[in-house]
Amino acid sequence: MPQIVTLTLNPAVDKSCAVEHVMAERKLRCGEPQYHPGGGGINVARAITELGGEVAAYWTCGGAIGDLLKQLLDEEGVEHYPITIRAMTRENLIVFEESSEQQFRFGLPGATLTEDEIASCLDLMRKSHPPPQYLVFSGSLPPGVDEGLYARLASATPPSSRVVLDTSGRPLKLGLQSSVYLIKPNMHELGQLAGCSVEDDSQIRQVAQSLIGEGMAEIVVTSLGSAGVVLTTAEEHRQIRAPTVKIRSKVGAGDSTVAGMVLALSQGKSIADAVAYGVAAGSAAVMTEGTELCRREDTERLYQEMTAE
Repeated sequence: MPQIVTLTLNPAVDKSCAVEHVMAERKLRCGEPQYHPGGGGINVARAITELGGEVAAYWTCGGAIGDLLKQLLDEEGVEHYPITIRAMTRENLIVFEESSEQQFRFGLPGATLTEDEIASCLDLMRKSHPPPQYLVFSGSLPPGVDEGLYARLASATPPSSRVVLDTSGRPLKLGLQSSVYLIKPNMHELGQLAGCSVEDDSQIRQVAQSLIGEGMAEIVVTSLGSAGVVLTTAEEHRQIRAPTVKIRSKVGAGDSTVAGMVLALSQGKSIADAVAYGVAAGSAAVMTEGTELCRREDTERLYQEMTAE
C-alpha cells in the first residue's frame, strides 16, 4: 500500500470541447471532445502520479461512465481501486468559448450511494493494511448522503493516518468534528466555518488559529487564488505567494496544490516547504489547457524559483 491514499465519493468523467460562441436556442457545433478523469481525490491522485509519487486512488464506480473512468485512469498509469456501486458515475461538461476565451463548466450531481455502499467505504478505511501515512478525502459528496459522512470516514481511519480534508460547505464544517490533519479552505469557506466574513490577513489568522486551538485541524492552508496561500499552524502564520504564470485553465489547480503538499510531506519536507511545493503545483496546473493538471517539469521549475528568492 502506498503512503498516500485518496478516496473520491463523487468522481466524474470530465468531457471538454470548444465552440466559437455559446448561444441560447442554437445548435452549437463543437470541436473534438476530450475525456479526462475527474473528481477531487482522483485529481489529487493523478497529480501525485504525474509528480513522480506513489498513490492509491479509491473511488465509487458505476455503469458505462464508470467503465470509461477505469480506462482513463489505466491509460494515465494511476494505481486505482474502484468501489462498485449500482448507480451511474457522473459526467461533467467543460466548454471553451473560443471568441471570448472563457470557460463554461457544467457539473452534474453524481450518483447517490446506498447505505450498503457507504458501509463498504467505511470498512475500507477501518481495514486498510498497512495504514497509509496520508489519507486524502477530497471533493463534493454525492447527493442525498449524510453531510457528516467525511467525519464518519475520518473517525474510521487508523490513528496513525493523517487525514487531509479538501471539501466545502457543511461537509467541511461537519468533517472537522472528527479532527483532521490539514484543510485547504478559501477565504469564503474559512468565513463559513467561522460564521463571519473573512477579508484580511488578521481575520485569516484569527479564524485559522481558533480552528487549530479547538483541535479541529493541525494545519490550515487558506487559498488566496492567484495570490498564493496563507499557512497557519500552532507555531507559525505566513503567506506563501504564487509565482506569476500565464493562466490557461483553472481546472484542477486546487487539487494539484493538495497533491503537491501531501507528496512533499510524505517525502519528509517541512510544512512550509511542502506548502510551497503545493503552490508551485497549483501554479503549474493553471498553465495547462482544459482539464489537464500540473506537469512535473513546470512544478519543479516553479518550486526552485520560489525557494531561490
